[in-house]
Amino acid sequence: MIDLYSYPTPNGKKVSVALEELELPYRAHLVDIQRGAQFEPDFLAISPNNKIPAIVDSEGPDGAPLALFESGAILLYLAEKAGRLLPTSARERHEAVAWLMFQMGGVGPMFGQRSHFTSYAPERIPYAIERYTNEAHRLLGVMDRRLDGREWLAGQDYSVADIASYCWVSGHSARTDSPERWPHVQAWVDRIGARPAVGRGMKVLAAEAAASA
Repeated sequence: MIDLYSYPTPNGKKVSVALEELELPYRAHLVDIQRGAQFEPDFLAISPNNKIPAIVDSEGPDGAPLALFESGAILLYLAEKAGRLLPTSARERHEAVAWLMFQMGGVGPMFGQRSHFTSYAPERIPYAIERYTNEAHRLLGVMDRRLDGREWLAGQDYSVADIASYCWVSGHSARTDSPERWPHVQAWVDRIGARPAVGRGMKVLAAEAAASA
């Protein structure tokens, strides 16, 4: 059994979507980051960087429990455990890992900073808003060119690379000013959003988080 410790942010949703897609048995536990639960000792023992999501797999690779933090590492682990959502050929696997790292190092940080300075910063800083908006748009352009003539970011099939970026891009689609500027990204968002497992995964812990707000 996999225990998921999370909150319904884009990074948290990546893992719950993957778990639903892979049909791995799991239990979801809310880590209320709005109230500082990520700093509690029990959670820090699992996630030393005090960030969600984190998992504990009671049946790790050697049969002993395994705790993992960092959403990208968790996605790779789950895909390898289930033998799905990651290409089997070496070439396509490396492509998938590259696009997963593209999300981890680019889409997540830049979209996150845009959201912070647009909606949460105590003072409005036009330079920061412009900088991170421009970078978010640049990254959408990279994705749009990549998706021109292809369904998925890496290889021939849907993978954890798609899940990782989808959970950020879909939530920001209303703030990208003109989604029609990136028609291939929008079609990709629609394809992924129509998957039943994605719908289920995006809702995990949402009700609990709302109740605790």
